[in-house]
Amino acid sequence: MANQGLSYAVDLVFSIDVSGSMRPILDQVKKNALSFYDDVQKNLTAKGKNVDHLRVRVVAFRDVLHPEEMPIEESPFFALPADQEAYSAFVNRLTPAGGGDIPESGLHALALAINSDWTRAGDRRRQVIVLWTDAEAQPLDAGPVPPELSDRVPRDFSALTDMWENEQGRMGINSKRLILFAPDGSGWSDISSVWENVVHHPSKAGAGLSDVDYGTILDSIGNSV
Repeated sequence: MANQGLSYAVDLVFSIDVSGSMRPILDQVKKNALSFYDDVQKNLTAKGKNVDHLRVRVVAFRDVLHPEEMPIEESPFFALPADQEAYSAFVNRLTPAGGGDIPESGLHALALAINSDWTRAGDRRRQVIVLWTDAEAQPLDAGPVPPELSDRVPRDFSALTDMWENEQGRMGINSKRLILFAPDGSGWSDISSVWENVVHHPSKAGAGLSDVDYGTILDSIGNSV
């Protein structure tokens, strides 16, 4: 998209499975946290795109049915490059642990991502959720969610679909994109076959996404803007 005197704003929400098997991808995110802004801008420039405002936030997840494992960890939005150190510090605190049983609470985390405080800045906006997991998705009605999340997590998959498709919802109908690095399986295949504006990179269940290249992540973001 060429910048013809217009201001472009991009919000990214990284929804990351931080169960034990996900250490490789989490290590990638940590390693590249401080260079992330520059890397994204280089990728966009190479594609002839220009972004004036870039923010990123993180929703890390394990399993809400195991609250002792800290099932959800959320950050605010970090404006880049100004808040790059704070973004890096948050990511570096995340520890891959738990998740001995599958599935994990990826749909819960996705709901929290959709409910983010998306920017209203700029003449043009793009709102992108990037979700990484090597596990099938825990059904939203599998059990009670923590009370502090109950008003932001829908009761079932149908309600989550309605949240994504809601033209009056938090995400702009023409601005939103979802990039999935997730197995073909419960939850994720349903999303990729039914929802609009979704790119699904199928991963091998239980493999920890060790084969996902950082360049692929940047390209997926750049292509979605």
